[in-house]
Amino acid sequence: MSAVPALAWAGAAALLAGAIAAALRPRAGLALQAVGAALLGAAGAAVALGAPAVGAGFRSDLSPALGIDGLGGVFLALIAAVAAPACAAAADLLPAGRRGAAVAALTGAFVLALAAVVAARDALTLLAAWELMTLVPAIAILVARSDAAARRTIFVYLAITHIAGVGAWVALLALAEVGALGGAPLDGAAGFAVALAALVGFGAKAGLVPLHAWLPRAHPIAPAHLSALMSGAMVAVALYGLIRVLFQWTEPAPVAVAALALAGLASALGGALQAAVARELKTLLAFSTIENVGVAAVALAAALALRAAGDDGAAALALAAALLALLGHALAKGLLFLCSGAIAASAGTLALDGLGGLARRLPWTGGAFAVGALTLAAVPPLAGFVAEWATLQALLRAAGSGSPWLGLAVSAAVVTLAATAGLALLAFVKAIGLTLLGEPRSAGAATAREAPAAIRAAVGGLAVAAVALALASGPLIGALASLGPSGAPDVGLGLGLPDSGGLPVPALALWLVAATAVLAWLAARGGRAAPAPAWACGQPADPRLAWTAGGFAKLLTLTAAVALRPRRELLVETGRDGTVVGVEHRSTEARLLDGALYAPVLGAALAAAGRARRLQSGSLRAYLGYLLALVAALLAAVRIGALG
Repeated sequence: MSAVPALAWAGAAALLAGAIAAALRPRAGLALQAVGAALLGAAGAAVALGAPAVGAGFRSDLSPALGIDGLGGVFLALIAAVAAPACAAAADLLPAGRRGAAVAALTGAFVLALAAVVAARDALTLLAAWELMTLVPAIAILVARSDAAARRTIFVYLAITHIAGVGAWVALLALAEVGALGGAPLDGAAGFAVALAALVGFGAKAGLVPLHAWLPRAHPIAPAHLSALMSGAMVAVALYGLIRVLFQWTEPAPVAVAALALAGLASALGGALQAAVARELKTLLAFSTIENVGVAAVALAAALALRAAGDDGAAALALAAALLALLGHALAKGLLFLCSGAIAASAGTLALDGLGGLARRLPWTGGAFAVGALTLAAVPPLAGFVAEWATLQALLRAAGSGSPWLGLAVSAAVVTLAATAGLALLAFVKAIGLTLLGEPRSAGAATAREAPAAIRAAVGGLAVAAVALALASGPLIGALASLGPSGAPDVGLGLGLPDSGGLPVPALALWLVAATAVLAWLAARGGRAAPAPAWACGQPADPRLAWTAGGFAKLLTLTAAVALRPRRELLVETGRDGTVVGVEHRSTEARLLDGALYAPVLGAALAAAGRARRLQSGSLRAYLGYLLALVAALLAAVRIGALG
């Protein structure tokens, strides 16, 4: 057995053993899970970087098969990059006792399910792993939190991902039926239908608008390491499935590509807008996930459009941009969710108005948090900026390869992505400022202490990996551009990369890092200002006078009031003599599409359920009548040949 299969099987065995051991010895089991994830990631990275593919190829029959090719290797490495530090940090994030042990065991099962989706080479194995990937985190959240609010949230999560997830089942089973998984891609009307079904099924799990509502609800109640895995790895695995269907197993029609682009743009802009006005840290991060998934989806749509236009080099660049965006997002979002777990454990809150001053009290965690936030804010030369810049380059190439109408659509997409980038920057400037800077705005923040060693090691490792990804982004773009889905006619091995002179290169990144270090050293040598109390217009300094989360985004809330529909409430407290003793202003923003889409659907479903309940009359004669009517209908259908 060669080294790569040995690494992969050793990693899977360690993950399984770690999941079992965690039920009895959580810390030991989680450590074993981290090792197993790292071994799987090493196997995936080796194949992604040029080692021969291992295992079986894709097949259309239902006999179980596993394998790793270049694209699968990228996603295995991505899963491991999040899972290894998440499992290590979970040892200090999870509470002691049976609940903590159960969640630790389920964590190993979740990572195995994620890896199995990527390694599956037949429809049955892929769908079985897909269902486990959906159910295991839901069970883990319910084990960690069994309150009514958590149960309602998990119901929403399962309802959206399973009802929409029928699309994934339909797409994969249809592709297996016609032999497209191991043969020529499906085109025509059937290919169009399968592509749309896949967009709905995989898009719901990825968090694409309008099937995104589960994501900002599930993350705030999930344990921090599970949030890291769901946001960093699970949504990326969902896009992996979409890439396989759209690039390898079908020839999607332009309408399907346009639908993917529109969903991506709506997700990017809507997610960034909601993140910018969010008032709780994990909610902000959840909406940021929707935004980043949207950017990756736009890059994938650009790759499909360019492939159809015959511009293979630009298509490769767009695909590489999507993969780099997912890699950078996985590292940064895993890092930020683990930091949020440390902050919640130390400060006792994740409300942005209750934090502040944590850079001095949690310097290690705060520094790592800043790296992750700047990556997601697409600040150059970090990976988020490189991915968005490559996406814009590909879009501009697409504008010149089609009709004037396509150029107009691409121009609108570029403007939308530019607005998205500005909103994302606003969101993470707010997150850094209100979390790390200023004075503590709650007793918990004032007494916060640095995270335990396992969490510090996990977030520190992810921060280093995020910076390393930025430094290697130039060569990595070229490597990823050659990793088209196996067997794809236009996006595959050997595609040339167009001139990327505008892309940041490692040398530029190193110069920027060196210049920053020199400036920091010069600043440290200068004289220090004498400490003095802050001037507050003659009043005693009060942290409550600082910017709040609502105040930070006030102008944006007013500007986008049509979409956000802010609700304001003024509470005035008076004493017995009628004097005002307190004034409280409350403001909340509605979540996009909750009232416009989900409320009518829920109302229609409840109304239909009420009408259907009338059939449950309790009368035996009525039930016998229903049965006889069904038998008569079946006999009539057989008679006229409707059932074959």
